[in-house]
Amino acid sequence: MKILILNGPNLNLLGVREPGIYGSMSFEEYVPKLKSMFPDIELEYFQSNIEGVMIDKIQEVGFSYDGIVLNAGAYTHTSVALHDCIRAVKTPVIEVHISNVHTRETFRHHSMISAACKGVICGFGLDSYRLAISALANG
Repeated sequence: MKILILNGPNLNLLGVREPGIYGSMSFEEYVPKLKSMFPDIELEYFQSNIEGVMIDKIQEVGFSYDGIVLNAGAYTHTSVALHDCIRAVKTPVIEVHISNVHTRETFRHHSMISAACKGVICGFGLDSYRLAISALANG
């Protein structure tokens, strides 16, 4: 099984960006922990601050991988292009958020991509990624 973890804008700053919301661990520190939790799954990690690069990555793996765990960051709330891309590929996508977006600013309460995704997990810190991988692994 192959799963892509795709993080969007500003998530390269995890560990230093608003640690009260996002925690103090970088994603580069977290990836080995995820890989040890799922030794039978090939996990690939990719991050971009650029919407078009994220779309290119989804298209690249969206017909051959078994799943995509997507934290689109702020693009969650604005990107029709990501929505359309997710709909265009066959690989199931699970939308994740580290924080509970529904307890934050009003503009974060609406996702442009949720309707195109298999499911949504939010509010469990970095553990949101583990939950999404488990959901993909269990079908």
